Amino acid sequence: MKEVILIKLGEIVLKGLNRKNFEDRLIKSLKRRLHKIGRFEVRAAQSTITVTPLYDDADMDEAVSCVSKVFGIAAFSRACSVEKDIETIKKAAGEYLEERFSEIKSFKVESKRSDKKFPLTSPEISIEVGTYLADLYPDVEVDVHDPEAVVTVEIRDSAAYIHCGVIKGAGGIPIGTGGKAAILISGGIDSPVAAYMMAKRGIELTAIHFASPPYTSVRAEEKVAELLQRVGEYSGRLNMYTVPFTKLQEEIRDKCREEYSTIIMRRFMMMIAEKIASEHECQALITGESLGQVASQTIGAIACTDSACSMPVFRPLIGMDKEEIISISRKINTFEVSIRPYEDCCTVFTPKHPRTRPVLKNVIAEQDKIDYIPLIEEAVKNTRLTEL
Repeated sequence: MKEVILIKLGEIVLKGLNRKNFEDRLIKSLKRRLHKIGRFEVRAAQSTITVTPLYDDADMDEAVSCVSKVFGIAAFSRACSVEKDIETIKKAAGEYLEERFSEIKSFKVESKRSDKKFPLTSPEISIEVGTYLADLYPDVEVDVHDPEAVVTVEIRDSAAYIHCGVIKGAGGIPIGTGGKAAILISGGIDSPVAAYMMAKRGIELTAIHFASPPYTSVRAEEKVAELLQRVGEYSGRLNMYTVPFTKLQEEIRDKCREEYSTIIMRRFMMMIAEKIASEHECQALITGESLGQVASQTIGAIACTDSACSMPVFRPLIGMDKEEIISISRKINTFEVSIRPYEDCCTVFTPKHPRTRPVLKNVIAEQDKIDYIPLIEEAVKNTRLTEL
């Protein structure tokens, strides 16, 4: 009896002629993530991906945790794999499910027989296994209508599999199938969630962070790195490009009207981010903006910001309220890091009365008070790479 993980595909099954490409990406992602834990065979057959440890001492708890964070998986089960013999199946079910049966009061058995050469039909398999388990665990009742647990027996071409319970997967589509994009990452709650949401749609991420020392600290940058590491548990490893932004922010403070400073700052960020993204073959930018959340996130302000670059800008949180965003941040384990009190450059020189309905020509007139092109080129040139 060997323990395995059976993975059910989600959206991938709807991909038609492209399905093989999506499956291959998912398998590649699984192999890369599991390689950190140990040696596993990852194989696709009959609309299921099977993860099998190659050594008996594999850490299956860690493997399950890893699989739960891989996009492209609708659901999965921890199962035991045995020879396709009904007596072997019954005995294995009794042994494998011992702990689970100590926790429940009722069960039923469902069987799936994709190998039609197996001598028993699906209902006959269910009766045999169900009777055996009922005799073995007399305190647990058979309830075919509303059981506390469902024992599933799958007869496939290569083996028989027994499991009890389905674990919800991360959903989405495999990383890399949606192209590449750059996330503008701050130390707040929103941008890590935006990164997670776009990774879920198959986007391979590159991160761009703006730092303004001495107004922002090293700890603020370390905080962002930790946030990206936690997002990386879902998105896979990503690089962080830290942009020195102090000179541009000081120029904005000294030469532009205060009420325009946030919009001009964000326009410069978009210009810089677009250049860095293009250098690394990204096709879009991503931000954590939510409509109306702050003054720089009104429709007018967003329009002024977007006009600074030609790349598409994705805003996956645009229609979400703060509670929804916080809920996801807790789920992906970034919330507690995000609320650490280290300021990022977005909070430096914040105007008391920012323009919420800016007019683009007025924004550009203020922006042009600065000789910003050489400063942007300098910032891009001095951008620092951190491999996480």
